Amino acid sequence: MTTQYDSEEIKRPSIVLGLTEGIRAMVDFGWYFPYRLWTKNEGGGDGHPVLILPGFMASDFSTIPLRSFIHHLGYSVYGWGEGRNFAHADYIEMLTQKMERIYEKHQEPITIIGWSLGGVYARQLAKHSPDSVRQVIVMGSPFKGVTKSNNAAWMYELLKKSNVVSSDLDHALWEDIPFPANVPTTAIFTKEDGVVPWELCMEDEDEWHQNIQVRGSHLGLGVNPLVLQIIADRLKYDKGNWGYFEISNKVEELFVSVDHT
Repeated sequence: MTTQYDSEEIKRPSIVLGLTEGIRAMVDFGWYFPYRLWTKNEGGGDGHPVLILPGFMASDFSTIPLRSFIHHLGYSVYGWGEGRNFAHADYIEMLTQKMERIYEKHQEPITIIGWSLGGVYARQLAKHSPDSVRQVIVMGSPFKGVTKSNNAAWMYELLKKSNVVSSDLDHALWEDIPFPANVPTTAIFTKEDGVVPWELCMEDEDEWHQNIQVRGSHLGLGVNPLVLQIIADRLKYDKGNWGYFEISNKVEELFVSVDHT
């Protein structure tokens, strides 16, 4: 199963989806606490390290619910610790050094979870240090066309002109971003995404790369119970036993799809 799209033909998300992102994210967040109560007795994680990267213009504050959930499951959770994600060119080097410290501490590969632009960095880190990475999970990450049409492009261009974000990224890096990392990767996306085109958030599927569609908003992916359930399942696996996520209950049948042909 593959997911080839011509990014030049893909349109930005509709203005309706964009304008309702905040409201829909609050709905996703509204289901977060009931879900946590429902899963309060879950745990049993093997304690392996999990690094979580926020999206463009977001910080570790945005991933607090997600980090809390994963910590509760029994894993060693790390935020990125760099304030807001301004898409600086030196983040790859900085995060690589952070990964080396985490790996040295735990002496085992790291799961990297990236939200939106954070997922783009997660995939690049896995390409740079595949032996240090257990798997990658990305949420609403437009790696197939990171500079293409989206409803956050105006903000990126404004910040780039004011030198807040980098405009000097190596051309070879830009060219490499769409290609997959040689580690198990789960790409979670929503067709109701009001920020980035969902078509650009999908891997070319093979034995180590799977796409999973959920219902929900882009801004609510980190608190969406469907996403949390998928992440909880994925964290149990490594390179030796990794396999596709499979729908296992009636709720997932209604709101999750693993068939995109």
